[in-house]
Amino acid sequence: MDFETLIEQMTPELYQRLKLAVEIGKWPNGEVLTAQQRESCLQAVISWDFKHKPEEERVAYIDTRKHSHCGSAGDDLDSSAEPKPLKWQH
Repeated sequence: MDFETLIEQMTPELYQRLKLAVEIGKWPNGEVLTAQQRESCLQAVISWDFKHKPEEERVAYIDTRKHSHCGSAGDDLDSSAEPKPLKWQH
């Protein structure tokens, strides 16, 4: 079975199990995921999200229309504005 077919046939329940495994680094039986398993599960979760969820509900979605948390509070993201240096906080 190829990857695309696997994603098409994945149930929401399996998606949730894979997502949880990636989040906590363990399978439901407590066995730790290998790096390869974690990478494969994450690819499956991201692919399933892309096919089944709107953009703002997908794993790792960042709303670029909202305020930037990297600069000063209240700075709007503006692609036409000059880049501003990061302000490091201690």
